Amino acid sequence: MLASSPSLRPPHRGGHERRHGGGLLRAGATAVALLLGLPGCAGTSFDGRTYRGDGFAFRIAALPPPWRPIEPGDAPLAFRDDEHDATVLVSARCGRDGDDVPLGALTQHLFLQFTERQIVLQEVVPFDRREAMHTRLGARLDGVAKHYDAWVLKKDGCVYDLVYLAPAASFPPGLPAFLALVKSFATVPSDAD
Repeated sequence: MLASSPSLRPPHRGGHERRHGGGLLRAGATAVALLLGLPGCAGTSFDGRTYRGDGFAFRIAALPPPWRPIEPGDAPLAFRDDEHDATVLVSARCGRDGDDVPLGALTQHLFLQFTERQIVLQEVVPFDRREAMHTRLGARLDGVAKHYDAWVLKKDGCVYDLVYLAPAASFPPGLPAFLALVKSFATVPSDAD
């Protein structure tokens, strides 16, 4: 997956732990990517703007030039912003948690195995014609501190997670590009062209 250290044991929404090797990133990116918990699906596609998965599809704005796609592992999409030592993860899953689990619980589950969680901001905001939980926090995983900006949306039986993570010093300057991506996010019919 995205790990640079095989010793990491990051959780994911499925409730058990997984290990993924061959990675590019540090502890925080690995943990959140696995937390998002979407198994790889055959028949998925991404044309640079629209991602089509198993029962869902979404559109995002064109990526800013410093961002580059990376191996997403369990998340449909993952990008690296080397300039800010940051990672962006966009995940979706349908058929579980989409109707009966509250946004707060879905958000908290993203960070269950993190320590020293300091929530800076948590709010329910309009997002893609629904409500989403927006959370900004600092946390540690296996002693590695990162800052996170997470958006959790439930729509049409699916849960979408958009997460930005970076070290404290580079978090503020890299955040605006991520927020522009969040603002551009929109679900689209999964069977449309």
